[in-house]
Amino acid sequence: MVSTYIDYNLITRDMRASLNRVSIQPLVAREAEYYKANIGKVTSVDEFLDDYRLYSYAMKAHGLEDMTYAVAFMRKVLESDLKDDNSFANRLTDERYRNFAEAFSFGSSTAVVQTDAQTDALIGLYSEAIANQSNVLNAETSYYNAVIDTVTNVDQFLGNERLRTYAMKAFGFDPKYTSYSHLRQILTSDVNDPNSYVNKLGSSSALNFAKAFNFQTDGSLPANTLPQSATQKSAINESYILNASDRVTSAEALLNKSYYEAKIGSITTVAALKADTRLFNYVVTAFGLPPSTLTTTVENILTSDLDDPNSYANKMGGEYNKAYKAMAAAFNFQTDGTLASSDGAQTAAQVAITSDGYMIHYNDKDDAADEALISRFKMLINALTSVDNLLNDPSMMTLTLRAFGLEEEGDSVRKLRKVLTSDLSDPDSYANSLKDERYVKLAKAFNFEPDGSLGAPKLAQSEAEILNTSKAYVIEKSRFGTDEDKSKAQEEAKYYSAEIQKIETLDDLLGNRRLVDFVLVAAGIDPETVETSYLREMFLSDLDDPESFINAQSDTRYREIVASFNFDIEGKLARGEAGQIQTRRGIIATMDLYLNQTLEENAGEDNAGVRLALYFKRMASDVNTVYDLLADSALMQVVRTAFSIPQEMASSDIDIQAEYIKRVMNIEDLQDPQKLEKLLQRFTALYDVENNTDVSPAATILSGSGGFGISADTLMQLTQLRMGG
Repeated sequence: MVSTYIDYNLITRDMRASLNRVSIQPLVAREAEYYKANIGKVTSVDEFLDDYRLYSYAMKAHGLEDMTYAVAFMRKVLESDLKDDNSFANRLTDERYRNFAEAFSFGSSTAVVQTDAQTDALIGLYSEAIANQSNVLNAETSYYNAVIDTVTNVDQFLGNERLRTYAMKAFGFDPKYTSYSHLRQILTSDVNDPNSYVNKLGSSSALNFAKAFNFQTDGSLPANTLPQSATQKSAINESYILNASDRVTSAEALLNKSYYEAKIGSITTVAALKADTRLFNYVVTAFGLPPSTLTTTVENILTSDLDDPNSYANKMGGEYNKAYKAMAAAFNFQTDGTLASSDGAQTAAQVAITSDGYMIHYNDKDDAADEALISRFKMLINALTSVDNLLNDPSMMTLTLRAFGLEEEGDSVRKLRKVLTSDLSDPDSYANSLKDERYVKLAKAFNFEPDGSLGAPKLAQSEAEILNTSKAYVIEKSRFGTDEDKSKAQEEAKYYSAEIQKIETLDDLLGNRRLVDFVLVAAGIDPETVETSYLREMFLSDLDDPESFINAQSDTRYREIVASFNFDIEGKLARGEAGQIQTRRGIIATMDLYLNQTLEENAGEDNAGVRLALYFKRMASDVNTVYDLLADSALMQVVRTAFSIPQEMASSDIDIQAEYIKRVMNIEDLQDPQKLEKLLQRFTALYDVENNTDVSPAATILSGSGGFGISADTLMQLTQLRMGG
């Protein structure tokens, strides 16, 4: 036989080719095909364990072949919650069991109505829609003012949907339930004729609507007359701002401020202030009192003598007592509710205090309502089990529809159900057929199946893969670092976990180099050595085609990276199947591990030293401390041979052994491919000498076992020359 060193180099010189040779062996190929074809059909631990071919294949892949008989034990491993440090798999000292459990998803379901990222995005859209309301109102007002002067008759006005809707909202008409003919008859009524259409309606809103325009009974305009005068236009603008929204917008707040400051100078009694609802509400809001505050309460406050400790403002109010005193101090009313002849209701400074308070508090009520609505949505979203649960909850639908600007569409529950259960990957699906991006975004915000049940989220990576990638990154960044390094890595993992859920295309991912570098580091690859264009070519390769670009690479880590993402060949997301117990990466990793195990076993049949070297090469990336070596007898055999450590050392105290290993080798070198290879060359060159293996005469001479004294380093150099390395 040839030497261990030569045999090892023949295999590792082109590891991909060596694995491919193993993969086409009839038995290996049959088992791989069976696993790939059937693992996706498994939906429970029992189904998996009952299928011996699947179960034994996975056990061998993870180096647990000798534990295949322990079905009950492995069930507990598979059912472990890996997020719980006290779960069964996490308590086992042998990391292989945790890795085995991690390769499957039996512990949790991937079906969820929304991911955290989807919920945050939806709430963000809702908050943005609320914050943008004033801008929308102002934009509609600008449009109205610019276009209304170009109108020449009533039909032209009513035929413009934006103008018509603006005017209807200003006067409280519901655009969805008000007919064209009804509006036309109002606008062409003679307001001075008691028998006209508008006067017979007996509606003050309709009458004011008619008075706001200058159309004649035939729908035309008098010569040289615009549809509205400047005064009429200003009035409808104000009415629109006050009535178009169901909340107090900043635009409305500014109007109220202008009204208050223009009117307060004419108020001479508390009674006059109370009688003007708009002024009264302004004052109540300005001082942070609840909207339910009674007029009598405000009267008692404003007529209090703050110099009298027993006055209403000084004694009453409870939690609002401070506000009572501030309100009383902001006005100059006497105890009888009137003003002294020389006083106004407020000085300029007092008006400023009141208006400042109003601009601070005008949206307190709406903010509190929004906070309650958002809080309830977050509390209930994960409790939903079907699309009907969502559709039947008015408050959740209020938030959802407003987030996408659909609150005024009046859509039926049936229509919304069809949208939410649409398959967006199908261009002919209902949501796509509506040709309205708002409905597409609505469907994308949830993960409902066509039957209304919960489905798997459409993520760039599944939650299990995000967890695996994040864990691998933290290990890579902190394995030889400080607590600070670990803390920084964990913070970066939080960023990754949050941002990767927002990725919708391959371009999104590759356009964020911070995410790309995270993935590469997690895989043990130096980001500085990888161009984005190279990664793109990897991602656009067909993993199932043995001749594709990615499968031609010797570094199989890229296969696992690409397989861990859910991009199709066009770089778009494909939704995974709910209940799938192994991800695409998990399947590929398991099959690759099986090939490696088989390759090592085959090599070991001829030379145990080669098997040890191959095993060490594969496991080195998982070694973080000397104790990881000491815990694995196969790894330690390589170390003892490479550094000529006496076998008797194995019976020493574990800490003494650890210190000795630290003296002869640097654990960090195992993460350096060149230094790792040098170590394995040393091991393979010395293995035959230590074990007195019967090798060919040439190999014996080269190894120095015949007393010729050629060193291991010389053997390495000679073999490299022979191999052309």
